[in-house]
Amino acid sequence: MEANRHFDLVVVGGGIVGAATFYQLQQRHPNLRLLLVEKEAAPADHQTGNNSGVIHSGLYYKPGSLKAINCVKGRRALVKFAEEYNVPHDVCGKVVVAADESELPQLEKIHGIGQQNGIEGLERISVEQLKEIEPECRGVGALFVGCTGIIDYRAATERMLEVALALQPASEVHLGMEVQGFEREGGQTRISARRHTAARHAVSSANAPADSATYTCDHLVVCGGLQADRLARKDGVKLKEQVVGFRGDYYELTDQAKHKVKHLIYPVPNPDFPFLGVHFTRMTNGEIECGPNAVFTFKREGYGKTDFDLRDTLDALGYGGTWKLFFNNMSFGINEYRRAFSKRLFLKTLQRLVPSLTMDDLKPGRSGVRALLLSEDGDTRDDFRIEYTDHSIHVLNAPSPAATAALAIGEHIADLAVERFAL
Repeated sequence: MEANRHFDLVVVGGGIVGAATFYQLQQRHPNLRLLLVEKEAAPADHQTGNNSGVIHSGLYYKPGSLKAINCVKGRRALVKFAEEYNVPHDVCGKVVVAADESELPQLEKIHGIGQQNGIEGLERISVEQLKEIEPECRGVGALFVGCTGIIDYRAATERMLEVALALQPASEVHLGMEVQGFEREGGQTRISARRHTAARHAVSSANAPADSATYTCDHLVVCGGLQADRLARKDGVKLKEQVVGFRGDYYELTDQAKHKVKHLIYPVPNPDFPFLGVHFTRMTNGEIECGPNAVFTFKREGYGKTDFDLRDTLDALGYGGTWKLFFNNMSFGINEYRRAFSKRLFLKTLQRLVPSLTMDDLKPGRSGVRALLLSEDGDTRDDFRIEYTDHSIHVLNAPSPAATAALAIGEHIADLAVERFAL
């Protein structure tokens, strides 16, 4: 069975950035008929639904960068949205803790960055104040970041889609449909898609999509996440960089250990490593997660430690930028892999901040995969990256804090759409 439908604009990708873009466009242009296409059977099924659930403050990002601007703006918009639409969340604050004297200069540096980025509720606290906030935590200095919070990102994504669809009944969301390619025909884009039979969650028979579909649209926005580079190339975007996936594994605190962490506890990030480090996060469901680590994955959408996909592996290991990243971060990478397969080593890292933790306090948790857009020289292309053609806009790089910043990114894309497409 094949469907053929025309829409004013199609958004490809149902993570929170795609959903926020869909929502912002529909809010601004309620008369437009929009379509969002997502290959999984549920929205937010990859990076969005498997991240740490943190509403980031904007503490770490270079002042003036898209990350810094959109994180602060997006955080405020996200909290307002969550309050208005009853999305589970809590602005509970976090501490960033220097475990030893050598980390104090970096702690001061990120304090200054946070001040430049206009982060509210940010203050340097004493060891005694740290103990009042997190009695089991140990360190020689800390920052308290009052505007950091936690949220159910899956619920937020679903709510954005619901609100957008309520604005325009003719707009649609198609789940379980994987985009295969794009063709330009007479000033329109023809999108071919087929049912994604390997969806991570099965589509119920009532909502099962057609086996294939062809959509046409006047304008296109692609928020492809882990598949962003492949979708961009299918649309004719010339791209030297490549997306490489990194898996992050979590542990959870057992019920008898949950009292040891009250809010969120972060280490001082190592400036030479492109991730924030293992941290403690209280979730909206009451669980407390510890993690994630960061290891190269042999499958872009692989959540198990031994998951493998031949195409993904060949693409990643056949790309020079991957090897340069490995060589530039070899000692970190080896340590991350060792920790991925050793609960004892993982615990040892956690004990730098919460020394009272024991092996019995930890149980295996979930995993997530993050997309990094790597340059040919191994640079992780740290800032958000959005490019456009005469008919399309592509979000090529949206690493953390993209979930926090999603509504601001969606607003920025809506601005671009007005400018580029004369909506």
